[in-house]
Amino acid sequence: MEHHHPSSSSLPFFLFSLIIFILFISQLLKLLAKKSKVTSKKKEKLPPGPWTLPLIGSIHHLVGKSLPHHCMRDLAKKYGPLMHLKLGEASIMVVSSPEVAKEVFKTHDINFAERPKNLGADILTYGSTNIATAQYGGYWKQLRRICSMELLSPKRVSSFKSIREEEVMNLITWISDNTGSCVNLSEKVASLTSAITARAIFGEKCKCQEQFISLLKSLGKIVERVFVVFSLFPSHTWLHLISGAKRETEKVHKEFDIVIENIIKNKITRIKNKEDKSHTVDLLSILLNMVEDHGAYEYPVTINSVKAIVFDLYGAGIETSSAVIEWTISELVKNPEAMARAQEEVRKAFGTKESSSSLENLTYLKAVIKETMRLHPPFPLLLPRECRETCDINGYTIAAGSQVIVNAWAIGRDPNHWGGQEDAERFRPERFLECSIDYKGCDVEFIPFGAGRRICPGIYFAVSSIEICVAQLLYYFDWKVPKNGDIEGELDMTEYFGSTARRKNDLILVPIPWNSSNNN
Repeated sequence: MEHHHPSSSSLPFFLFSLIIFILFISQLLKLLAKKSKVTSKKKEKLPPGPWTLPLIGSIHHLVGKSLPHHCMRDLAKKYGPLMHLKLGEASIMVVSSPEVAKEVFKTHDINFAERPKNLGADILTYGSTNIATAQYGGYWKQLRRICSMELLSPKRVSSFKSIREEEVMNLITWISDNTGSCVNLSEKVASLTSAITARAIFGEKCKCQEQFISLLKSLGKIVERVFVVFSLFPSHTWLHLISGAKRETEKVHKEFDIVIENIIKNKITRIKNKEDKSHTVDLLSILLNMVEDHGAYEYPVTINSVKAIVFDLYGAGIETSSAVIEWTISELVKNPEAMARAQEEVRKAFGTKESSSSLENLTYLKAVIKETMRLHPPFPLLLPRECRETCDINGYTIAAGSQVIVNAWAIGRDPNHWGGQEDAERFRPERFLECSIDYKGCDVEFIPFGAGRRICPGIYFAVSSIEICVAQLLYYFDWKVPKNGDIEGELDMTEYFGSTARRKNDLILVPIPWNSSNNN
């Protein structure tokens, strides 16, 4: 008797069909259970949104040629600045205008101060004991104080000035040795921000740091791939297992833990043996002192929470800064008049001193960086928040447990606030010389770092690295797009959406040295 087994080619389809069938039954049972609970409740008025399909909800509206934040902006034009999307199990409210963002970040800020629970985040960050994903409450408030007063205060960030200057000059020296040839600025800038962040956190360089950096890069790719499963189907633990998402996340977490554990042990040994010779107090030393100082904190700072905080500081530190630097140079190369004005300001301010002491006076350069972050916010979709208690916004009901995602990219291009449709899409740094709008969370039409209680605590750290790097790249070099034969190439500005919104293709440019003595 013959036995027919699924062929290797049909097996993936068989598994996919099985998963869909199980999902359907599981979701059907959940819907029936929910329906029985809400029959007696008054019907809630949800914000408008696109039509949905069983199981996946509105996901199909976000799949296609456009990036998610572009799709959401286009959908918002049809359904309004407060829009409801059903993505898998998740009920998500998408905010696409400054007016609605103000309701979330200011009027109802405390009600939207929570983060949604996410198994992936719990695994990677030691039970979500980091700053970004910790649940709102006493522990998170303590973390926030530690960040704002000890780790990322303007005074602390200023203490890393020599590190920034040294690492930027290392980059300038390398580029000077390679002038005339093509330079992959994306790679070099990523290495620069990584080095600055590593030295600020760990102090002196050690072998483990290279492993740590490499691991975080691979981790970013995994997060982009598997976190969709955790975020959209949080209650389907069987799906986390069968998809391999949980196993893959646990594997990379274990690798990360081994590396960071070695770094911490090495640091503790160096502190005990008084081998730390750096004049700058690094962030890891500060955190380890907090671990020792048990009685000073309502919520004891543990080694695991130190690991989670380091994970946050490092990941956010390199991603934000490198993405903004890349886009800033890209926009300036694309807009030669703005490039010429920025270079003239930098070269006049620095003169022959070649120092970063004049950064505060570079008003046009600061406007250039702001304009870049308006058009290319590093996190176009801000980290999701969760509604703690049911509330009304713009006449619509936001139920407790709903997630809110703010489209910072769409808000930064809102024609009602940025000079009309055409001007909102233009790169025009002068607009920030004409107004006092800033990125510190007070102006909801410009929120590259978020706003409210959950605003990014690393603003000063990121901006200080961005400013000195861009200033020195403009001071020392002119930049050209590599020629395609005898014709100067066209700079590709295609965007890629991952853990941050970066360039799809690396920024490859030709540096031309600028001789200050010949131009005075």
